Amino acid sequence: MNSEQFKNHLQKCLVFLFLLLFTIFYSLSTDVFALDVKRTVLPNGLTVLHAENHNLPVVMMTLIVKAGQVHEPKEKAGLANMTAELLSEGTKTRTSKQISEATDFIGASLGVSAGSDYTTLSLSVLKKDIHIGFEIFSDVLLHPSFPQEEILRIKELLKGSLKHQEEDPSFLADRAFRKEVFGDHPYARLLEGSVETIDILTKEDMREFFSAYFLPNNSILSIAGDLTAEELQGILQQYLNEWKKTDIPPKGSEPPAEKTKKAVLKIDKDLTQANIIIGNLGLQRDHPDYYAVSVMNYILGGGGFSSRLMQSIRDEKGLAYDVHSFFAAQKEKGSYQIGLQTKNESANAALDEIIKQVKNITTELVLDQELADAKSYLTGSFRRRLDTNRKIADFFAMVEFYNLGLDYITKYPDYINAVTKDDVLRVARTYLSTEHYVLVVVANLKKTNLQY
Repeated sequence: MNSEQFKNHLQKCLVFLFLLLFTIFYSLSTDVFALDVKRTVLPNGLTVLHAENHNLPVVMMTLIVKAGQVHEPKEKAGLANMTAELLSEGTKTRTSKQISEATDFIGASLGVSAGSDYTTLSLSVLKKDIHIGFEIFSDVLLHPSFPQEEILRIKELLKGSLKHQEEDPSFLADRAFRKEVFGDHPYARLLEGSVETIDILTKEDMREFFSAYFLPNNSILSIAGDLTAEELQGILQQYLNEWKKTDIPPKGSEPPAEKTKKAVLKIDKDLTQANIIIGNLGLQRDHPDYYAVSVMNYILGGGGFSSRLMQSIRDEKGLAYDVHSFFAAQKEKGSYQIGLQTKNESANAALDEIIKQVKNITTELVLDQELADAKSYLTGSFRRRLDTNRKIADFFAMVEFYNLGLDYITKYPDYINAVTKDDVLRVARTYLSTEHYVLVVVANLKKTNLQY
């Protein structure tokens, strides 16, 4: 790239950055709930969601392919992640460097990542460069070549990262918690797999995984921004017309099994702080209890400084700087966990207080003010999920993936506001336990003298 090309490239990047910042500023004063989203299913089975917005000449795209960790065989753990990592590392006509340079030159952003249930491809591009951007996007989606040299490079990066994380106590705690909660289910594994399984993955494995699952009838495309329905139709016809539907192989894993007894895992490390996770199996994202659980969790430990756990463990007892709780709701049953770091010597006291607060919320109705505050925050913060075109594209892709309905944007506040104190007590009793839980402690066990 000569100096003139570099100058032009820099100018485009600055313009794109300005437009993104302006989008955020502008959207704060708009009514995000006035979104008009169109849903269509193409003849090849691809579900397309389109939110037209001409405030700025920017287009955001999110493609979800229902191919993730749950679709890979146990002996090839990490296959979904490796396949995703390699998509943008070379196609039949472009090298990894050429893909990177082409997107950088137009100030676009192209991303690929795998998760437990799906793989995401995203593109952010200026309207004037939509054809260039979508041509690159479709090339990565339809024609990955999985270059052997890139496979070897990424394998070494992943293995190095896994080895490095072995020194991180929070990583050790989370890995042990996953294994115990999910058992033989794929959610129990690390997304990256293990050093051993990464080593055995081959180019052919990635090609087969890609061919089996990266199909239009197994995908959702969500687009938000400066694009009319006619323009979108033309782009899809031009760049995705060759993408053909095929039968999708069945997913082999069974749902996670419920735990019926307490499990305590202790990992001895020479640390000054004990890393603690306590929790159990949770619920899936489309479960009707999700909204009552969200309110209950906000009150117990998800509400930051206003939560019961933060007030008791941090503010009143000074046992930890931070304590939090959350439900990881996924396509299948996720997990519920409470986590904190505290001095080794205060681990028992912190756990005593956690158990006390869990017992309280499972035996007594929450206060009127607690319920009102939780509802106010959850409904009020909902708008922030939709204050940029990027968030809008991501949001509706998720809504479609979890079968929540396009009217979810207007129904969510009603779902939250309908939660009663009795609902909070019911879901607390259903999903929390002071008897059957998984406890993981990574600490200097001699100093903790753990009583659990």
